[in-house]
Amino acid sequence: MLTLNNITVQFGGLIALKGVTFTIRDEEVLGLVGPNGAGKTTLFNVISGLTRPTGGEAIFNKINILNSPMHKRARVGIGRTFQIPQPLQELTVRQNLQVAQRFGTGKVNQDKIEEILNFLHLEDKADRDAVSSLSLSELKALEVGKALATEPQLLLLDEVLAGLETASKRAFMKTLSELNSKYRISILIIEHDIETISNMCPRVCVLNYGQIIADGTPKEVFSDPEVIKSYTGGAHD
Repeated sequence: MLTLNNITVQFGGLIALKGVTFTIRDEEVLGLVGPNGAGKTTLFNVISGLTRPTGGEAIFNKINILNSPMHKRARVGIGRTFQIPQPLQELTVRQNLQVAQRFGTGKVNQDKIEEILNFLHLEDKADRDAVSSLSLSELKALEVGKALATEPQLLLLDEVLAGLETASKRAFMKTLSELNSKYRISILIIEHDIETISNMCPRVCVLNYGQIIADGTPKEVFSDPEVIKSYTGGAHD
């Protein structure tokens, strides 16, 4: 699916990522965790095309994608959400999905749009203004829906559960699990809540100061002394 080899990102004198190497397998749900400023979102930006790395390679389905622009990465099957939901201003929920679908696939499939609306329980608000009529959990669902509309094989979820209350978070976790099985796509998810990641992800990678310091099951990773130290040794802003 996706293999990252020695990904390095440097902003002036700051090394944001240093030699990041790991593989995401077909239909895998992989958690990406680490202290604030560890490089998690920068890594998402590299994979999705927002940030050009200083070195390394990213092989997606046997193709090195690092020189491909964002829209071409979407066309080959990489979709992502952003930490802060960004619905398109003055468009309805349905229109937001249509724009995302055209960006990712080059066309609009109304049946697919309806399927996504129903799956994410947004059908009742499909023709309402996306910015003004949705709750936070619904905005998060729309953010996932926009990514799903691009028909991804790999879905990057950047703190999609952040800010949700416990009941909404549990419901959303169930939806993400169903999404993985229904659409048979790989998911890479950034999440700060260790309990949530442990429940959702059979495998977890930990970033600290731009480097992978652990990769394994949640039990293995969160009992690793180096990981514990990274969380208790101070913030990395």
